[in-house]
Amino acid sequence: MSGGRRRTSLRYPLRVKSADKELATSGVLVNVITPAVIATPMNDSTAPDVLEHITGLIPMRRIGRPEKVAELVAFLASDRVSYSTGAVYDISGGRASY
Repeated sequence: MSGGRRRTSLRYPLRVKSADKELATSGVLVNVITPAVIATPMNDSTAPDVLEHITGLIPMRRIGRPEKVAELVAFLASDRVSYSTGAVYDISGGRASY
């Protein structure tokens, strides 16, 4: 990893708040990304009516694109991020807003 930092994804965003405080002075940044449904091969076999229903629950009315998640991951993994820790980055088209 660049800058000697280890990046770990945590399953539960609440653990981020504990881990970021514990590691804050070590140079390790602890953040989590919480995507909604993303257009990936995993969803290729999802029934169209199910995807339509899920899309209807997303305020932006569209499924996320993998490249948008990749852009966020690349930014968070870059040396441009040195002061963000303990954050939960929502990438859900607004779904987490309700």
